[in-house]
Amino acid sequence: MKKIYFIFILNTIIMTQLQAQDNDLQLIEKTINYYFDGMTTHNKGSFEKAFHPSATMKWIDKKYEEVNAIEALSEYANSNDPVETKTYMIAINIAGDAANAQLELEYDTFSYIDFMHLLKIDGKWKIVSKTYSTRTKNNKK
Repeated sequence: MKKIYFIFILNTIIMTQLQAQDNDLQLIEKTINYYFDGMTTHNKGSFEKAFHPSATMKWIDKKYEEVNAIEALSEYANSNDPVETKTYMIAINIAGDAANAQLELEYDTFSYIDFMHLLKIDGKWKIVSKTYSTRTKNNKK
């Protein structure tokens, strides 16, 4: 009887943790979709929903660059018209209140490859850091 009770308790714990992780995954995907919306429709309000106010964006373009993510992405949205973009969530990893995601935004001639770091802050998942690289497409036909 003790063995059955132990298995029941263990199963309950595992199921609870899996449900919590599934819920976190859905909330992370929602946060990422706010980012995708901001990038594809140039809705600056979506960046504020996706990113923590002090989130950084980092990349290398001849030299290392680091800026406030919301400010830089909002400036990008203000100075460019939206273009057709395909968005992909490549991978999401969750460890407690921390997560990372690999994303791709595909344009006609290049793709942005994003690596996002997220934290669960006051019950909400927010992107706290974005690191990205650009990959050009080969024009071989």
